[in-house]
Amino acid sequence: MRAASVERIATSVSPREGACLLAVVLAVLVWSGWAPHDRLTWFMEIAWVFAAIPLLLATRARFPLTRLLYWLIAVHCLILIYGGKYTYALTPLGDLWREWFGLARNNYDRLGHFAQGFIPAILARELLLRCTPLVRGGWLFYLVCAVCLSFSAFFEFIEWWAALIMGGSADAYLATQGDVWDTQWDMFCALAGAIAAQLLFARVHDRQLGLT
Repeated sequence: MRAASVERIATSVSPREGACLLAVVLAVLVWSGWAPHDRLTWFMEIAWVFAAIPLLLATRARFPLTRLLYWLIAVHCLILIYGGKYTYALTPLGDLWREWFGLARNNYDRLGHFAQGFIPAILARELLLRCTPLVRGGWLFYLVCAVCLSFSAFFEFIEWWAALIMGGSADAYLATQGDVWDTQWDMFCALAGAIAAQLLFARVHDRQLGLT
């Protein structure tokens, strides 16, 4: 079956629902910007949110995304904003997990990198199905994973460049917490997220795209 058209999809958010999602994200963003643990780290973490919101607003009328994707993007924004507030290595939620499960480190950054694969997987899937001749199947699954893994690798480049430019000032942004395998873990978590997103949401996504 041919991909959903660029102009119309089966299910997107209503203007009211979209406004509510935006209001929640903006409210949490304002909260996070009030005395964050490290202002530079906060800005670097939420820069993606600042870039995403205008882009989504600008394309809302001519290229609306599925309802699932708008919700996932909102969740991803909240994950980034919360991590920026405290830095990923010092989030209270990550410390709580460490106590509950007897972990050696604050693993909130693992959640962040899992989301870095999970949410972009649905975005990549939607763009590939709507904007290219690609159809559902093994090649779509593989290419979505490849897109997410390549983005994760590019993000590691950004962290590397930040470390080179800012030196010790970038430690909070890197959040390695002394783990020599942190880069590999980050990319693995992103790949796991991309796989999980497609396994969990492919059918729902297809329905919202009008493919079933």
